[in-house]
Order: sequence, then C-alpha cells, then structure tokens
Amino acid sequence: MSTVISILQFLLNTLGSLYLLAICLRFLMQLARADFYNPLSQLVVKLTNPLLLPLRKIIPGLWGVDMASVVLALLFHTLMVELMILVQHGVLYMPFAVLYWALIGTVLFVSHIYLILFFVVMIASFIAPYSSNPALVLCYQIVEPVLAPFRKIIPPAGGFDFSMLFAGLVIMVVRMALQGIAASSGVPLGMLLGF
Repeated sequence: MSTVISILQFLLNTLGSLYLLAICLRFLMQLARADFYNPLSQLVVKLTNPLLLPLRKIIPGLWGVDMASVVLALLFHTLMVELMILVQHGVLYMPFAVLYWALIGTVLFVSHIYLILFFVVMIASFIAPYSSNPALVLCYQIVEPVLAPFRKIIPPAGGFDFSMLFAGLVIMVVRMALQGIAASSGVPLGMLLGF
C-alpha cells in the first residue's frame, strides 16, 4: 500500500509542479513584459488560460500586476498540498494553515525558477551568446527586470556582468530566510510542490 501512496504522491508532485511552473511563468512573463508571441509564451498562455481567464473576471489587476495569476498560483498550490496530505494521511488539513504553507512554498518555487533561469542564461552567454532561440529569448526577458537594478549598482567590468552573481546571492539569502521561517513554523517542505 505504501508503494501506491508513494507513486500517487510522486505523480501529484510532478504534475502539480509542472502546472505551477506554467502559472508562475505566466505571472513572471507579464511582470517582465515578455514577448507573448514567443512560441513558449503561447504554450504557457494556452495551458493557463482555462483557469486564469475566469479568475480575471473576479480579481482585477493591481498596479500593473496580474493578481489573478498570484491568486491562482496560491489556490492551486494549496489544493495540491491538500491532495498530497489526503493521499498520505487520509484526512484534509486546516485550509488556512495549508494556504500559509502554499504561500511560503510558492515564493520558494518562484525563487527556484529565477535561480534556474540565471543558470540557463549564464551558460547560454558562454555557449551561444547571440542565439535567437525562443527559449533563451524568453529566459533573458524574464530575468532582465531582476538584473537591471543590480547592473546599476555593479556595472559590467572587463566584459563580465556580475549582476547575476549578486542577484543570485540575494535570492539564496531570501530562500534561506524563508526556509528558516518555514522550519520554525512547522511548514512540511516535503509536502510542497517542487520539493
């Protein structure tokens, strides 16, 4: 029986993480004003529209931020955590506690996306610096708003851009702080998507 539970949790975590990735990418693309005609952007839009468009009728944007995407990410993450708890323990947990867990988990998930994108952009800058691959173009567009403030403080020197290093360090510190908060407040990181 424990093998079946492990398989179900694996499937929930994997498929849930992939869909949460699509929701978070949709939010980050809108935040970065990325090219929505990019083929990968179109894929993300098609995957997220069925759940996002109805929410947009209820939840308006705020200061240019698509709040419907934020709410969808939190609700989806909450639902997936509840399902994983249900599969493992056979009961539902307190929804407000799970919403709090999902909030921390979603911020950690987004920070993880940024770290992966930084890595992809850094490797691509050495291997294919002038590539027009749609995936790389989208990665550059998403990370640029995060790197721009760091470039103002630390301009490129000798042809090297150190902004990504310092942005990555800040994100890692934020992740460590969030993981500390999560551990001290009893958030089961193993139940969150992407962990």
